[in-house]
Amino acid sequence: MSRRCELTAKGAQTGHKVSHSNIKTKRRFLPNLVNVTFLSDALGRPVRLRVSTNALKSVDHRGGLDAFLLKATDAELSPKAAELKRAIAKKKAGEPVAAAS
Repeated sequence: MSRRCELTAKGAQTGHKVSHSNIKTKRRFLPNLVNVTFLSDALGRPVRLRVSTNALKSVDHRGGLDAFLLKATDAELSPKAAELKRAIAKKKAGEPVAAAS
């Protein structure tokens, strides 16, 4: 399993660990990934994804998983998340539009 967020494509970065004597040693900065179960309103079922804690905040800010996925580009989503996006878009397209009052 790769260390990459399924929603934002955030991955490992490289850099240096710098000692007191200024000796630089290569190191990796890993993203803070957590296993989360999101509830999809359109699909009506829970969805398990491995996302960064930053993505959790973004999903909440955009108004839920469905809104986040519909606004995200396919390039930054994992294959599993891209498939979810297509399913949500298909489900939303089949819904009747509510009349404005």
